[in-house]
Formats: sequence, structure tokens, C-alpha cells
Amino acid sequence: MKKSIFAVILALISASAMAKDIKIERFRYAGPYEMRAPLMLDSVSLDSKQFKTESLLETPLKLDLVKSAKVVEDTVFSHSATPSLHLLGFQVQNSAFAKTKISVKGLKNYHLYLDGSKIGGGETQLQPGTHEFVVKFLTEKAGSDTVRVKISTDADLTADAVTGKRLLTLNDLYDGLRIGGLSLSPDGRYAITSYTETLSTGKSSTRYRVTDTKTGGIVGESEKAISWMPRSNRYYYTQPSEGGRRIVTVEPATGAVSTLATGLSDDAFRISPTEKFLILTHKNDGPKGDKDVHQYVEPDDRQPGWRNRNSLIYYDLATGIAQPLTYGHHDASLLDISDDGRHVLLITSKSRLTERPTTLYSILRLDLQTMKADTIVKDDGFIASAKFSPDGKTLAVKGSPEAFGSIGKNVPTGRTPSMYDYQLYLVDVATRKATPLTRSFNPSIDDFQWSRADGKLYFTANDRDKINFFSADAKTLKINQIETSEDCVRRFSLAKTQPLAAWTGVSASNSARSYLTNLKTQKSTLVEDQHARLYGDIALGDCKDWDFVGSRGDTICARYYLPPSFDAAKKYPMLVYYYGGCSPTPRYFESGYAPHLYAAQGYVVFVVNPSGAAGFGQEYASRHVNTAGDFVADDIIEGTKCFAEDHPFIDSKHIGCLGASYGGFMTQYLQTKTDIFAAAMSHAGISDHTSYWGEGYWGYSYSEVAMANSYPWSHKELYVEHSPLYNADKIHTPILFLHGTADTNVPVGESIQMYTALKLLGRETAFVVVEGENHWILDYKKRQKWQNTTFAWFQKWLKGDATWWDTLYPEKNL
Repeated sequence: MKKSIFAVILALISASAMAKDIKIERFRYAGPYEMRAPLMLDSVSLDSKQFKTESLLETPLKLDLVKSAKVVEDTVFSHSATPSLHLLGFQVQNSAFAKTKISVKGLKNYHLYLDGSKIGGGETQLQPGTHEFVVKFLTEKAGSDTVRVKISTDADLTADAVTGKRLLTLNDLYDGLRIGGLSLSPDGRYAITSYTETLSTGKSSTRYRVTDTKTGGIVGESEKAISWMPRSNRYYYTQPSEGGRRIVTVEPATGAVSTLATGLSDDAFRISPTEKFLILTHKNDGPKGDKDVHQYVEPDDRQPGWRNRNSLIYYDLATGIAQPLTYGHHDASLLDISDDGRHVLLITSKSRLTERPTTLYSILRLDLQTMKADTIVKDDGFIASAKFSPDGKTLAVKGSPEAFGSIGKNVPTGRTPSMYDYQLYLVDVATRKATPLTRSFNPSIDDFQWSRADGKLYFTANDRDKINFFSADAKTLKINQIETSEDCVRRFSLAKTQPLAAWTGVSASNSARSYLTNLKTQKSTLVEDQHARLYGDIALGDCKDWDFVGSRGDTICARYYLPPSFDAAKKYPMLVYYYGGCSPTPRYFESGYAPHLYAAQGYVVFVVNPSGAAGFGQEYASRHVNTAGDFVADDIIEGTKCFAEDHPFIDSKHIGCLGASYGGFMTQYLQTKTDIFAAAMSHAGISDHTSYWGEGYWGYSYSEVAMANSYPWSHKELYVEHSPLYNADKIHTPILFLHGTADTNVPVGESIQMYTALKLLGRETAFVVVEGENHWILDYKKRQKWQNTTFAWFQKWLKGDATWWDTLYPEKNL
């Protein structure tokens, strides 16, 4: 007992010794703002209180006035006999969570504000970032006050009056007005931009703006979802009306409004290129079972809505006749409508569980005049989508390398290509002959569109860790890259009658910008710079490429991010981030694991795109198949070691790693193979390939990609030996497990069983669940705490400071 008391006393003495006082000696001063006493109609108010001059402190005053105020170094403030309000401002910057106490002395009547919110005395918690403190005070008579402001803390922070650039924070990434989609009118004269605005309360809204592409002027705005008509330069929206929805069109030049259709159902629809009819996609409810005791007829029957089927309906705009185009119990989805309105391209699917691929697709061209259908592609499980060429004679088809009998396959003999390494094929409608367009093209296809202006095929593709913009000539099969000023082209739209593209792009160190590009000259014009608007006052560190050669002789793509105030003479903890699955980790500025956000907290962030990622060629992508993480783990470990050795500013004893989904599996798997990491975080990670294969909604179907033709009963070395759970005794790294309780992709049991194993082994671990969230954490408030949990974990293990973790999750005596 005496020893325990003595230990507590020592701890208190130690904590006290660590605390330091920071005196604020410079302020930004705004004022004085003279106040006038109100006209005294009565001696007391409704609540029988007499007026007091000190109540003038409650008078609203814009705190932002201090941002542009003068800097003063004299803390003695003289004031007149007239009651006045004054503002004193200063900044506090901290790259780690900190607990502080702020004391203000020398003032009789004041309020203290932190980042716009009034705070009282006592302890103040500061999350990493740059914080604005404002002292609002009232003087009532002539004289002077000596203001003394002091911050007591044991954290490493700076405080000053000078307003510099801020550190990046979570709220910067969450809040504000952001560019969504961008689309051009048929003649390219106008553009629709969608925006999503998120407030600090978590509430979000969407709005749309129509602009003139020549002048940049705004010609219309709407809170309703608006889209372009396919041929005329009108945009449309839907609104409720008697008997169903109404489609309303608007002429942007004049604002003239007209009704295109009335009495529509709630079905999704597409307007035909001729603007004479609609194709509706109608959901047909599948047969219901007993809600309490019911049979699953297939593995996918567990998924809500799986029994429902879509059918297509032809809606004539002139007569209002709605005629079914498809009938039956197989699903039918619309792919495209030919420019002349004669044909509809649709895709159907059927299940085949006993052989890979377990779902087969057929593409049909339906003649709307004869109602006869031609099967263009039959029972191919490796196709994803298709679109008509402008003349309707050719289809552009997106599919995996094994589509069309593997004519696009380009991997070593005996190797199975990745189904997510998407290719483009050209199919002659008359002969059904398919030609692989991208067989020897390393980037992996993302989105694609035919141009009505020049007949070319335009597409975006994952190109290493970038997403580039390309064009392809359907006759010569020649592919050209369109030069852009951004690392990643996110969305693009083509005008129909002009060689013009509108697109949005992001880069490693900037958020979205929108552009117009002349496709003949490839000259681009900046339309809107979201980054300057949202992040113009934020300090960012450098992002640099750092490719390395692995032990197999491969050049592995990697990059790293430095803290904003980087000093090469110092030592920094490092975080290693990866996905490790079939997709690359692109150079996005905003993401769930934004590297610049971690860099702002004082970490060097190392991002690796290891073997198995699409966008580096088919052979590279095929390493994801039937390896269960082996090549991936090797690349990450080798890259981390080489980078730390080559950069003396890395503290090699304080390196952490993190990943989500397949990256969560990789986090766990890495710890079974190496001890170079001081801490790790796995979000929604797979711990047992077999349980995930059977329980995840897409477990067995994803295994068609990652474990092609390999099953738990036939390849135990993959499903068991490569599962972290069966190697848990090899793990000595502290691991944080994060998981949404409603995750249907990777069930929460994957984290539960791994956490349980490590607890039984007596290893350092923690498990935090996000109630009601699925694979992605979408709820605003929950997402903040989920992110802060990760930050606190690494602050504890990589910075030796458990303050944040203990604040979020104080020890419980159970």
C-alpha cells in the first residue's frame, strides 16, 4: 500500500516537473469598439434585473476581426472612459494532442474563445492543428490594464500572435463546399457542376450550378439534381406531380421552362439520344419467404434485395405508352442506346456456382422496331460494361484479360491474370469479332466514352499511382495520352458536337480543380480551383517520388510525404500506408487516410504500391492471384527498410503501418513476417481467409479474383498458412483493430477472432468498434472519433505519449 502511494506521489511530481508555462507576449489587437448604454425606458427588465454596464460584454462582435488586426507587443492597454469592447488574438499550434490550461489575468470582465467557441477556465484539450484563441474583454472607465496570458502544458506546442499558414486538420478534409460531378451540354457551350457542402455539424447538402463555358458566367443554379438533355442544349430535372413525377426542361440562355413528361413512376430512366423516348429500369420484387424462418437458395441470397430483378420499359414521350422491353426472372440492365434510337444495348446475368467465374453475362442488342434481339456476347463472366460507337457498328467493351476467350491476356504461361486489371475491347457488331485494344497497354481502364465529335474513344486509366487521360483511334488502335496538369483525372465529360472535354482532377498535394480541354490542341483552361478556396491558408510538406528496386529486380512505385516544418537534422517517426490488394493507392489529396494529414501531425508518411496492384501491367497485377499476400508483404518490408536506411531523418525504432480492408489483412500479415514496426492499425481487415470466404457478402466471389480456382478444401496452404489468425503467435507488434459492427463486406468477426487470439497470447492490442457502420465509416461524428482513435494509437506508440489514447479510452477497472 505504501509503495503504491509513493508511486502515485512520484508520478505527480514527475508530471508537475514536465509541465511548462508559455507566456503570450504578442497579440493581434482589434478595437476599441465603443459601446452605448441602451435608452432606459424602465429601471428594471422583464425579469426584474437592473441594467449593468458589464452586460455589454455579451454584445455580439465578429471574432474574425483579429485575423487582420495589428500585432502589438505591449501588454499594457490604455482605454477611455467610454465603455468599449476589445479583442486580443493569438495562435497555438500543436502537431500532437495536448491538454492545456489557459490563464488570463489583469482583466476584470472578459470571455475566452477557442476556434470560435467560448470556453471557461480549467483544462482545455487541443487536437492536432492550428488553433485561434481570442480574448474578448470590456473596459468601463478610463485607465489601463496589464494583460497576462499564460498556457500551462507538458505538450510540445508553439504560440504567437502572428498569423501564418495553418496545419491541416480533419475538419479541413470533412467540411466545406466541394466539387462533385461536371458535365458539358451537347454543344459544349454550358457546363453543369454539382457541389456538396458539409457543415461542421455533419449536415450536408447538394447544389448544382450552370455556367457559360465561354464567359465563365453563372446562368442558373438549382438545389434539384439537373442533367443535360442528350441532343438539345437544355437541362432537365424531375419534380413530384399529380399521378407521378414530371420531367421539366430548362433553356439555359433564356430560362424558358417546359414539361417533357408527366405521370412518370419512380423508376430510374435514361432519355434516348433522339429525345423521343425513355428507357425505364423497373425493380421487380422477388418472392418473399417467412421473415422469421427462411431458406437461402444461394450464397448471395443473404444480401438484402438479391431476389429482386430489374426489367426494362420503353416509354414513348409523345403518347405516354409504357411498354415492357424485357420479361422473365433474369436481371436485365441498360448499357446504352444507339444514336439513331433504333437499338438498345442491354446486359443479362445468370449464376453458375460450380465453375469460375460463378456469374455469366450476356450482351444483347435489341431492335426497338422489330423487338428482335441479337446476342453480341454470350455467357462471358469477365465483361463489365459496353457502349455503342457513334455509328452503332462497334462496341467498346470493358472487361478483364480473360474476356472473349482470354484474347486480351498477357501474363506468363500458367499465371492467372487479375480480374480487376480492366482492359478495353472493340467488338464488331456485324461479325461479333472482338479485338483487344489494351493487351499491351499497362494502365488499367477506369471510365470510357465515345466522342461524337471525332469518333475516338476517350478513357481514364490507373497508370501506376496516377489516373491519366487517353484517347484511342478505333481504326488504327493507336492510343495517345492527353496531357493534364493533375496527377489523377477523376471525372470527365465530352461535348457531342465540339472537340471539348470538361474534367476534374486532383494531385498528391492539392484537392479538386476543374478544367476545359480542347481535344484538338490539348490546351487546357482552369475553370475552378477548389484547393485554393479550401486550403489556400494551409501549410503542406513536400511529397516526393521514391521508387525502389526490390529483391526480385522489380521497380516498386512509392512516394513519401514530409511534415510542413520538416528539418532534415531531426528524427521523425514514420507511417507506412498501403492497400496491398488489386487496386493501386492513387495520389489523392483527400481520402480516408490522407497522407498530408498524418504529415501535419509530425510523421513522415511512406506510401507503397506493391506487387498485385493494377495499373502496372498485367504481369504485375497477376501477382495478387493465388499468393495470399506473399509478394505484397515482401515489397512493403523491403521498401520500408530501404527507405529508413537511405533517409537518416527516419527514427527506425518508431515506424508504424496501417491499412484497411485488404490493407487491414496486410497489416496483420506483415506482423507475422517482420518486427520492424513499432505499432500497427488494421481497419476491417481479414484475419482468416476461410471465414471471410464463407461469411463476407462478396467473400467467395472476391476469392475468384484473389484465389482463382483455389478453395479452402483444395489449397489449405493459401487459406490457412497465409491467414494471420493461424500465425498469431508470431505477432509481437501492438495492433489496433477498428471495425464497423454492421460490416457486410468483411464481417466484424474477422477482427474479433484476431483480437481474441492476441489477448490470449498476452500481446499488446486494442479493439474499437464503430456501432452501426458498414465497411466505410460514413456517419460524420463517428468518423471523427474513428479517425482520432487511429491518431491517438500512433501518438501513444510512436511518440511515447498516451495522453490522447487515455483521454478517449480511459482505463476501466473491470
